Amino acid sequence: MSQFRALAGILRSRGWQCLLLPGGGGGGGPACRSVLAGSARSCFAGPSAPTAVNSSSSTSSSSSYVEEMYFAWLEDPTNVHESWDTFFRHAQAGAVSDGAVEGPPSALLQGRAGHQTPSMARKVVEDHLAVHTLIRAYQIRGHHVAQLDPLGILEADLDCFVPSDLITTIDKLGFYGLDESDLDKTFRLPFTTFIGGGDTTLPLREIIRRLETSYCGHVGVEFMFINSVEQCQWIRGKFEPPGAMHFTSAEKRTLLARLVRSTRFEDFLARKWSSEKRFGLEGCEVLIPALKMIIDSSSAAGIDSIIMGMPHRGRLNVLANVIRKELNQIFCQFDPKLEAADEGSGDVKYHLGMYHERINRETDKTLTLSLMANPSHLEAVDPVVQGKAKAEQFYRGDSQGKKVMSILIHGDAAFAGQGVVYETFHLSELPSYTTHGTIHVVVNNQIGFTTDPRVARSSPYPTDVARVVNAPIFHVNADDPEAVMHVCRVAAEWRSTFNKDVVIDLVSYRRFGHNEMDEPMFTQPLMYKQIRRQEDVLKKYSDKLISEGVVTLQEFEEEVAKYDKICEEAYTSSKDEKISHIRHWLDSPWPDFFTAEGEPKSMSCPPTGLEEGVLQHIGLTASSVPLEGFNLHPGVSRILRGRSELVKARQMDWALGEYMAFGSLLQEGVHVRLSGQDVERGTFSHRHHVLHDQEVDRRFCVPMNHLWSDQAPYTVCNSSLSEYGVLGFELGFAMASPNALVLWEAQFGDFHNTAQCIIDQFISPGQAKWVRNNGIVLLLPHGMEGMGPEHSSARPERFLQMSKDDPDRFPLIVFTPKSLLRLPDARSSFDELSKGTRFKRLIPNEGPASENPQQVKRVIFCTGKVYYELARERKVLNLEGEVALIRLEQISPFPFDLVRSEVERYSNAELVWCQEEHKNMGYYDYVRPRFLTVVANQKPIWYVGRDPAAAPATGNKATHLNELRRFMDTAFNLGVFQGRKF
Repeated sequence: MSQFRALAGILRSRGWQCLLLPGGGGGGGPACRSVLAGSARSCFAGPSAPTAVNSSSSTSSSSSYVEEMYFAWLEDPTNVHESWDTFFRHAQAGAVSDGAVEGPPSALLQGRAGHQTPSMARKVVEDHLAVHTLIRAYQIRGHHVAQLDPLGILEADLDCFVPSDLITTIDKLGFYGLDESDLDKTFRLPFTTFIGGGDTTLPLREIIRRLETSYCGHVGVEFMFINSVEQCQWIRGKFEPPGAMHFTSAEKRTLLARLVRSTRFEDFLARKWSSEKRFGLEGCEVLIPALKMIIDSSSAAGIDSIIMGMPHRGRLNVLANVIRKELNQIFCQFDPKLEAADEGSGDVKYHLGMYHERINRETDKTLTLSLMANPSHLEAVDPVVQGKAKAEQFYRGDSQGKKVMSILIHGDAAFAGQGVVYETFHLSELPSYTTHGTIHVVVNNQIGFTTDPRVARSSPYPTDVARVVNAPIFHVNADDPEAVMHVCRVAAEWRSTFNKDVVIDLVSYRRFGHNEMDEPMFTQPLMYKQIRRQEDVLKKYSDKLISEGVVTLQEFEEEVAKYDKICEEAYTSSKDEKISHIRHWLDSPWPDFFTAEGEPKSMSCPPTGLEEGVLQHIGLTASSVPLEGFNLHPGVSRILRGRSELVKARQMDWALGEYMAFGSLLQEGVHVRLSGQDVERGTFSHRHHVLHDQEVDRRFCVPMNHLWSDQAPYTVCNSSLSEYGVLGFELGFAMASPNALVLWEAQFGDFHNTAQCIIDQFISPGQAKWVRNNGIVLLLPHGMEGMGPEHSSARPERFLQMSKDDPDRFPLIVFTPKSLLRLPDARSSFDELSKGTRFKRLIPNEGPASENPQQVKRVIFCTGKVYYELARERKVLNLEGEVALIRLEQISPFPFDLVRSEVERYSNAELVWCQEEHKNMGYYDYVRPRFLTVVANQKPIWYVGRDPAAAPATGNKATHLNELRRFMDTAFNLGVFQGRKF
């Protein structure tokens, strides 16, 4: 580190605080990075770093000599004369006055370039540092003064202040100890910049000009917070070289044609349906060529499948001109006579998705594009896209994301304001969730509905959330199409090179209100006065290319007329009723699962039982460690021994039963993925699907992946502490294939509350709105066990309220037990999983009551763990012959046929529904009308359970036990019944 301390000492002498940190450097020894904390300025110097030289030959010669001496001294102090050693050591000590530092011997200097004073030598070093610091200042903060707003009225970073260390006026040169006379001095450039092109030296005036061109024009680059020198150098190499933003005439013509399509599409919709909401793209028409540039560049790099997600603004344009959905399919959605499709309720046109395979014209490669359907909940689609992209990568063996990638389009206000954006970013580097880089495009309208960004966020930019994962952020003026294309090309190359996220901030405006019917002048009068005067980007760019001679006016007008004709012809054909079918908007088809008519190929549930040998094999694997020399924790060893004993007894508890279910699917080639918080061990320390070596760090074993040599893979992964983002991710993963079991487990059932948006907007209505099929399974620990209101109820009433009782394959919600995980009474025999058995929707009474049904006085229907409490109480009261307990294992769809059979079987008994949840929660409201339908009002049904309450459970243990005692007494009071009638 000593080789840099001399320079740091000079800086300290100027009042700058320095922190010396290890950094990369060139040969001759290690280099250090100086972070100038006092002013947030920094410089980078190494043994190979050049120094400043004076433009005069005499001073240039002497400064080169000083440089030689200085770097020789850095290598070894004995390399230089002792007077030089003294000088550099004093500089290192921080002395600055002429009297405090012994200068180098004049004889040595005279031998090179005549006499040079110590002050002159120090000036060489100081100027060297000043120029390097200046360059770095532009790299760090140049984006703050970039010309990003097309309207010229707002600052993209919400702050009009110009950083004091950026040279915008000559008088600020003094900040660096320079003055106007230094502007024409030539300085050698450091290796941390590419502004020289092929030149190694430039005059200071030219250095500043090139820095402002690179960092303060229509592109603002945020990247210096990235902690990788390699990545920072890569980005500098894309923006700093002169002529970096270069396009051929052919590329400019392609860009113009794409702008024509983007702009004229919106114009066509505005003419034909002037009073319809369409959430058009006017003001950011450049989004279409931007996305196409990303896709072209990614296709050239080998990508052949892209999954996209976006909010409603601009969606129809993206569908038409990026995904290339047939225009007549889009136009028919505007037909006021269009009826809802037979498959479901449908959705508004600007929420729908699309799946399309086509040839990319620029690369001549086949490309599959999916735009995911999304509700009005804006960023909710983010993790869903990531999950689907991850699934496609997984099933294709694309472990590095070289074939499948994701693109997310955001609005500025939502990107800054929606927490799911942060949750999704934090999945980006996790091994079981990474998609190896997502390209984020923010359509920055500089307004959210009616809210000014200055009161909508606390961060300077809406994109600042991306800094948490070291994603570079490219801000760009959306009215400069070529700057946008350059940024998009660089973003695609970044993702291909580093497999990391990157953000493009398209700083634009919204020409109309929130929708086309809205009046924006109410809240943003100054902005919209300017917008009304604003020439659209197509006019600006076409004029530019015509003036450059790239195209003629006639060629431009012909391009416009050609696309207008395409739209008119599609409009005419859109009146054909046959094409208005919601299945054309399916974003995730399951071609092997459905018939040509759209029905599932198999409507029946086959037996799920297993051969005895299979059960034994899975059980033994679940109770052993397949790896040699593996050091188990003693507690885990006891758990595995307990499993082994269960297998010998042909019994299973909950954890072993789960093992049997998963393992048998893996044998059949069905991939199983279990995700959630602490699922590897299990919240209640019951699962232990991942075993950890107690002596070797990061050595672990997943026995489930050692069942059979040709089995499907089992993925079990602890997630980040996120529900919204992770459930959305798993929903997207489950979307990719019907031939997989994808499960998300909440740490406690009530934690799904923070993922309610995914449940309400995607899982429950997904098929009705979007014909979206999904088989995701939610495992939600549930049960009133005296643990207070937050760890008791998974809110089954909410799921039941959303259910429509359709028996086809749908998402599955399992309210998993907690106290039953180890309860001996809750164990099952292997016989219950043997060959020929299947899932029981209802478990009838077993024991004396079922042997003499006519003698039974009361039938109690229930579900969940309350059965075991009822069974225990019945045994204590010796009522096993008088009270029948019947369990509903499947609540929805309601098992009408089986319930009716049981009611008829116990024809003399009174009927009771018993639940441990409060009356206004749990299952009561759902089962009540269905029980009444079964009995056809021929006999009463009574409710037994807790009284209505606001909180799901009490936090007082004594109160909990009193409540339990009360409804147990009611359930078995065969004298005067104290229950409540349905």
